[in-house]
Amino acid sequence: CCLDSGLSWEPHSRAVEQVHLRCTEGSLEWMYPARALRVVLEPNLASAQHTTVCIKPASDFQGASIYVERAGQLHLVVSEAEGARTHHVSCFSAHTPQRVALFLQASPQRDISRRTASFQYELLSNEGVAGPDIKKMALVEAMCRPCDNVELLMAICSSDFVVKGSIQNVSHDSENHMSQVDVSVQKVYRQKNQIFQQEEGSGEWRGPIRTLLQCRVKKGGGDFLFTGIEHFGEAWLGCAPRFKDFMLVYRAARERGANPCEFELN
Repeated sequence: CCLDSGLSWEPHSRAVEQVHLRCTEGSLEWMYPARALRVVLEPNLASAQHTTVCIKPASDFQGASIYVERAGQLHLVVSEAEGARTHHVSCFSAHTPQRVALFLQASPQRDISRRTASFQYELLSNEGVAGPDIKKMALVEAMCRPCDNVELLMAICSSDFVVKGSIQNVSHDSENHMSQVDVSVQKVYRQKNQIFQQEEGSGEWRGPIRTLLQCRVKKGGGDFLFTGIEHFGEAWLGCAPRFKDFMLVYRAARERGANPCEFELN
């Protein structure tokens, strides 16, 4: 969703522009922010008892602060100062799942240089503890501990991506508390979006996976089974056992009839 420039509004108008967004996830771009903008999220979540809203400002977020309306009061979610911090995701509980109102307040400015207040948003239903949305929320804590066998068997059934591959490189971003694992992929069993792609020149499949810096991920040799969730178009690491260890766990579970889903072995 791209909104018209704030400069196109009547100069002396005090009216607050209002937009309604019906999707459970999307993005909004407010160019030349002026005065205020009210954004009403009205997705079809009638069955959801509780909802979590996550907002990720763009890396060049400028010119406004974001508030959430609660009982007639405005509570700050993203200030202009922290909005420009890359990968900074803010999540909060929505008291009324069927209607969440955000309020964007433009910052005072003396010049008319281009500023853009843009962000991505996701509404996550908390209904059903085993639902995929709950797994999405695990990224804010990032599962640094190794998965046990039960978690691993569930991960291959419910993860947004499941790939077999090796670690090519691990880079760390201390400023944003993130690490990135660059993976050379041998086989893509599942992926929600096209994060893992085939390179035109070499024909090899590659893709980046993110995790938190505190997990202290290191480069290791051999093949791994990488699983995890996709959040704001990025892959986040979940369970990642060595592939040979995963095969032992899965085959033992299948012999007992304890595997929650079938997995392609070949």
